[in-house]
Amino acid sequence: MKISSFGLSTAEIREELAPLRSDFSIAICRAKNPFNIGAIIRTAHSFLAKEIFLIGSEPYYERAAMGMQKYENIVEHPDEATFLAAVAGRHLIGVERDHARQTLWESPFPSGLVFLFGSENDGLSPELLVACHDVIAIPMYGINHSYPVAIAAGMIMCEWARRKDPRARA
Repeated sequence: MKISSFGLSTAEIREELAPLRSDFSIAICRAKNPFNIGAIIRTAHSFLAKEIFLIGSEPYYERAAMGMQKYENIVEHPDEATFLAAVAGRHLIGVERDHARQTLWESPFPSGLVFLFGSENDGLSPELLVACHDVIAIPMYGINHSYPVAIAAGMIMCEWARRKDPRARA
């Protein structure tokens, strides 16, 4: 569903989008490439994620977000501890190949979950891995070790929509 932005203020567009928001959130922890963070914000907007948590002080590239950051609920946390306190009680699913307990295809997606993505070099921090209810991997073929984080986030959100969003079947 597309909301026409013609003649509406940013606040009015955000108000129109609020009841359409999906039942998942995205958290990006210390991603080093500002373009990747911006691309994830843009993709999260396309799936109307409930909110986007940015953990750490790394900047994002607004041009990569294509202006979508102004319509999103972006919540910044200086570190893992403040993020974990803010999402206490929510189901956390880390996306991390090296520490995966199961694949994307096997993992249930409970209501209100938060998908966590780590930095391109270091993945998720040990503190976040311990806090995750599940850690999943996206199946890969070939010799490459990992997907670019922005691509992985897009695949995860697409699978969430395929399973959970009745609008995806329309």
